[in-house]
Amino acid sequence: MPAKKAKKATKKAAKRKSASAVKYSYDFGQKTDGSSKLRELLGGKGANLAEMARIGLPVPPGFTITTEVCTYFYDNGRQYPKTLEKEVKASVAQIEKEVGKKLGADKNPLLLSVRSGARESMPGMMDTILNLGLNDKTVKALASESGNEAFAYDCYRRFIQMYGDVVMGVQAVNENDHCPFESCLEKLREEAGVKLDNELTAEDLKELIKRYKAIIKKRTGTAFPQDAYEQLWGSIGAVFNSWQNERAILYRQKYGIPAAWGTAVNVQAMVFGNMGDNCATGVAFTRDPANGEKVFYGEYLINAQGEDVVAGIRTPNAIAQLKEEMPKAHADLEAVRKKLEKHFKDMQDFEFTVENGKLWMLQTRNGKRTGLAAVRIAVELVKEKLIDQKTALKKIPADSISSLLVAVFDPAAVKKAKVLTTGLPAGPGAAAGKICFTAPDAEAVAAKGGHAILCRVETTPEDLRGMIAADGILTSRGGVSSHAALVARQMNKVCVCGASEVVINYANETLTIGDKTFKNGDDISIDGTTGEIFAGAVDTAPSEVDQVLNGKLKAEDSYTFQMYDQVMKWADKHRKLGVRTNADSPDQAASAIAYGAEGIGLCRTEHMFFEGDRITFMRQMILASDEAERRKALKKLLPFQRKDFNGLFKAMGGLPVTVRLLDPPLHEFLPHDESSKRELANSLGVDIDVISNRVHALHESNPMLGHRGCRLGISYPEITEMQARAIFEAAAACYKLKKPIKVIPEVMIPLVGFADELKNQVAVVHRVAAEVMEKKKVQFKYLVGTMIEVPRGALTADEVAETAEFFSFGTNDLTQTGLGMSRDDAGTFLGKYKDLDILPQNPFASIDAAGVGQLVEIGAKKGRSTKKDLKLGICGEHGGDPASIEFFHSVGLDYVSCSPPRVPVARLAAAQAALK
Repeated sequence: MPAKKAKKATKKAAKRKSASAVKYSYDFGQKTDGSSKLRELLGGKGANLAEMARIGLPVPPGFTITTEVCTYFYDNGRQYPKTLEKEVKASVAQIEKEVGKKLGADKNPLLLSVRSGARESMPGMMDTILNLGLNDKTVKALASESGNEAFAYDCYRRFIQMYGDVVMGVQAVNENDHCPFESCLEKLREEAGVKLDNELTAEDLKELIKRYKAIIKKRTGTAFPQDAYEQLWGSIGAVFNSWQNERAILYRQKYGIPAAWGTAVNVQAMVFGNMGDNCATGVAFTRDPANGEKVFYGEYLINAQGEDVVAGIRTPNAIAQLKEEMPKAHADLEAVRKKLEKHFKDMQDFEFTVENGKLWMLQTRNGKRTGLAAVRIAVELVKEKLIDQKTALKKIPADSISSLLVAVFDPAAVKKAKVLTTGLPAGPGAAAGKICFTAPDAEAVAAKGGHAILCRVETTPEDLRGMIAADGILTSRGGVSSHAALVARQMNKVCVCGASEVVINYANETLTIGDKTFKNGDDISIDGTTGEIFAGAVDTAPSEVDQVLNGKLKAEDSYTFQMYDQVMKWADKHRKLGVRTNADSPDQAASAIAYGAEGIGLCRTEHMFFEGDRITFMRQMILASDEAERRKALKKLLPFQRKDFNGLFKAMGGLPVTVRLLDPPLHEFLPHDESSKRELANSLGVDIDVISNRVHALHESNPMLGHRGCRLGISYPEITEMQARAIFEAAAACYKLKKPIKVIPEVMIPLVGFADELKNQVAVVHRVAAEVMEKKKVQFKYLVGTMIEVPRGALTADEVAETAEFFSFGTNDLTQTGLGMSRDDAGTFLGKYKDLDILPQNPFASIDAAGVGQLVEIGAKKGRSTKKDLKLGICGEHGGDPASIEFFHSVGLDYVSCSPPRVPVARLAAAQAALK
């Protein structure tokens, strides 16, 4: 949740709490207090129950205890507001009035359900109680009045089991202890000689209830409560307590739901799908949630309660079959389906019960869906004139668009494959190939037309050649912001990181997972969307979108592409932020342009030094004893760099290209193992001690904070000079083509913290530019700017802007330096920080708006205080994160830059930010 929204919500809640009379219970039914507009207060379920009641759908009456009570509950030692008890009794009385039944009565007893209801749907994460109000007396009344003794005692045993588990804490003692209630039920079914619960007789169920009560007494030392109001308050407390259970916390962390939001509690009159064969219960969707097709989709069970459908004890029937078994109920559901979509203007996921032939609606919510379904539903709702373009754009989670672009495993092949283990899904898609432990191995496989999976404990820039050659990357260490993940995403490579069960032995060239050992050259498959790792080669297929973009499929033959293209056109129409890409090669640039990139926001030149003989010349330069030797080696590198930039400029066709000068410390280019050192010594004709001594001399205690970025250029201006010359000579060549390309290079000086650092480097760049233009007899425009990636650079941005012509915020390093956290090492404690809500999300994946974000905002404001029209961009990994993009839009940046496959996500997220 963005900081501004959280602040606004807190103020709103504080204002309500300061009011003299705060309402904590909202009724729905014949008397309805709430509506869908009160989602923050009533939670999604409560707000939608009230809304369904308002539009005349058959909803059992009930009431919602607000999310503010949950906040109060946790802020006040798990106590309730003083007025809540009175409000709850009044709301129960309203239900009693509407249904003509009374809670706890010996005749015509009212039974209730108690369910959670957070603002955002969290299916299955919190606790539910059904059939509340049953006791040894009311069960007899229910049996008599329903004329169905088995039904009544079935409800009672369900209630005792739920209440005993959720409220009284009767659970398995350890992982070897089966659920005591389920064990008891299984044993009774065996004794009765039946397979299904609904085959148990009333006498069987009475015996089961006795055994259930005995379990509760033995395990808790307390008898099952007979007072209905004691049951009600116990259930309400259990739901509030479940907001902080382990599965709810994990779910909130995964989907970024703040703990401060709390949950509401919904109390509702029971209706019964288990009274006989003219009763049913089910879950349905107004459209197919997997592919978005407009078909009635769902499941139901005859003579069952809601939990039976999801528990898997009985196999549910497809909703289409209900037309044969209960034609009236099916027709009623079809009418409800249409009314729900027309009113809520989105695909709905709803629960229903049929009691003696009458349909009741128990819940509706915007249905969870795949990325493909999200896009299809939004596009088709516009075609059906239920929503407009702007609404459609806001309904599609920006990350959903990426699921239309990635290669996938063939579903039939996956069913036959064996999952070995699971790591972190770091680069979406599917890849299968030969296990390769080194970059040369991966290159050798690729050179023969094969497919490689580069398997490393963790990757470094030295592995880049192998990463380029491989179809996928697998590491046993590192997180989703590790080197492997960052580069993989930029190159659109499938990547699984941090697969801790994977043991890689470089010496033996083996990869071991459990009792399975694989050798160099064996086949393996990885799914970067799920993190799964498979034995053998699982067949893959490219996405339809990529097939169209690559000319292998006609657009008119792919409905998926047509939907993708429509959404992208809408996004471009409404967004304000520009979207560039991070790319180092013509292939990456071409891929990004196909995805809609408007330029290159970051070309990392260090990646260009690892191909072919270049690394040798680079190492010669590093090992040089004086400037003359360095210049000699740099002269050999110049043609390679010039050729690279020329290819990049041509691929971009005149779109802006921001080139970052050399950034990493020099030791990263040198070998560190003895065999590689010896190989380098032999190739250079020097003693191995020369190599070892230089490696030792360049070693830094903390290279993140050491001799890198502009500090290298200041120490060795000849490096800056060579790179600038390569850039400008490549640009000059583009101007002299038969069809000139008017390149405007943007030269970016990295790691500037002092204005004079930038002045020093800019002087070198201007001098070289003048020399090249004079020599080549051509005039061209260019910009020189800086990467704001250390706090001092942001805090003194007004001074830096006197020289800079643009800023690009390097939020990867700005996060590291701003928080004092290493993105590669933070994984050891980030999990605990998220558990404790110290950090709501990984700050390397989504910008820390309240902290690091302030540095960006300060840098932007100060920079523009000096130069009103200063161009501002961001080229860190956050440039492809939707939540971060919303923040960058709010502080007035001109563009974001991200890896090629994230470009469509950024385009959509930028439009959503503008529409908010």
